[in-house]
Amino acid sequence: MQGFLLIDKQQEWTSHDVVAKLRGITKIKKIGHAGTLDPFATGLLIVGIGRSATKHLDDFHAFPKTYLATVHLGQTSTTYDTEGEITDVNLKTKPTEQEILEVLQNMIGAQEQLPPIYSAKKINGQKMYDLARKGIEIERKPHHITIHTIRLLSYTYPDISIEVTCSTGTYIRTIAHDIGQKLNTGAYCSKLRRTSIGDFIVDNAKLLSDLSIDTVENLLYNIEEKK
Repeated sequence: MQGFLLIDKQQEWTSHDVVAKLRGITKIKKIGHAGTLDPFATGLLIVGIGRSATKHLDDFHAFPKTYLATVHLGQTSTTYDTEGEITDVNLKTKPTEQEILEVLQNMIGAQEQLPPIYSAKKINGQKMYDLARKGIEIERKPHHITIHTIRLLSYTYPDISIEVTCSTGTYIRTIAHDIGQKLNTGAYCSKLRRTSIGDFIVDNAKLLSDLSIDTVENLLYNIEEKK
């Protein structure tokens, strides 16, 4: 059994949980995933099953990714999402839709992004969120990303709904935090769903609860279909 499987990851599952579950279903140890999703996020996770497929997982890094996100204004979070310590921000005025549109427009393009303290990014072999939980201060280095498009879908204070298409390595949580900084409101990402990776879309993905050894084999994409 070799190929790629499209999974619609549910909330509270880690990307590693998905891999572990599929190892149990297929009895295959050589399984990996392309592009980690935070536990609070849902949506498309591409999984490689078998040695040949896992060797090609890095090829997906070049593909743009699209997300739907809800940005909650008026509060901040230590993790930039619902998992952290939430603090209220004292607002004098609520931002207008035009102000939000201007902020979003100015965020498009190539740029350097500082990863959140609580992230799976590794520093000297240790994940940043493990170090942060131990109270160890870490010097974060910005990395190069590109935000291709960012669209305002709706705005009813305190929630902004946006669609973001971006390069691999982009933290949507950081985008939410930065929106709050630019609007002087504070903000964190309260909902996040990945809808596509390149031409692969979440509408064609399956929930783990729907899978069995027979369905997995029938749903696999072959190695060439990633191109």
